[in-house]
Amino acid sequence: MVRFITYITCIVFGVLASKAQVKSEEIMINNQVIQLPGTLTYTSEKQPLLIWVHGSGGVNRDGNQPQYIKQFREAVNKENLAFFSYDKRTANPNNVRFIQEDGIYFSDFVSDIKEVIHHFKNDKRFSEIILIGHSQGSLIAMLALDNVAKYISLAGAGETIDKTLVRQISKQSPEFGKLTEQYIKELMTTGEIKEVNPNLMSLFAKQNQPFIKSWITVNPIEEIKKVAIPTLIINGDKDFQVLINDAENLHKAKPDAELVIIKNMNHVLKHIEKDEDNMKSYMSPDFKISEELITTIVEFVKK
Repeated sequence: MVRFITYITCIVFGVLASKAQVKSEEIMINNQVIQLPGTLTYTSEKQPLLIWVHGSGGVNRDGNQPQYIKQFREAVNKENLAFFSYDKRTANPNNVRFIQEDGIYFSDFVSDIKEVIHHFKNDKRFSEIILIGHSQGSLIAMLALDNVAKYISLAGAGETIDKTLVRQISKQSPEFGKLTEQYIKELMTTGEIKEVNPNLMSLFAKQNQPFIKSWITVNPIEEIKKVAIPTLIINGDKDFQVLINDAENLHKAKPDAELVIIKNMNHVLKHIEKDEDNMKSYMSPDFKISEELITTIVEFVKK
């Protein structure tokens, strides 16, 4: 009986000690006037540091409502990997004035992640830096790999964004898909879209047009060919935003990369059994992150 109680006590205190080992730091990184506040977590020194590169939209360090980045952070910390994520420039209210004054271009996000890497590149607490580019961040990360040991493309497009936009919108409405195609052609030819249908205004509003144009000019197929470090390409088979074909296209362009298609994982990295839960998971933290995703990344990082 005494031995049993001792065993239970060891388990309980072992769990508590394990939780206590995670160290957390709030870090402010400045890219000139742009503020990129983030959270660094790690369990010990000399660990690889994973840095998250955000997808499109105003994504914060935790992944907003579905909390997929927070779930990812907690999962990799348990595997003794350090992790840093920050509030994207479009997620921080302190940056709004500067964005309104100066506009925003695709290269701005590349500049941001380069500044983050610069902050950590000489930090002796970490053995190496690994970039994880999610969705739009897959392409952003490809352009910022100096001082990076490994690169992970997570749900990254395998085509220029104009093709993705036409495909996604056409799926919802063939009529608006054709209109999107016309708008993109006008934008790339004349530099602006003069009149925009109200139903597409959220995408093609005047203030968004320079950014879209700058994004279209960067081709992920050409950029991934230039990547000279170990690369892992991941996509989920429940992802309806970025398709398996996108991951396969990236792999064809870089055949020495590792390609993994994860069963029942959607675009926000949640494990989805029922199709009707796919969209629900975008709005709720109750859906768990894919365990296979974590296993795949941990194995790649620790090779």
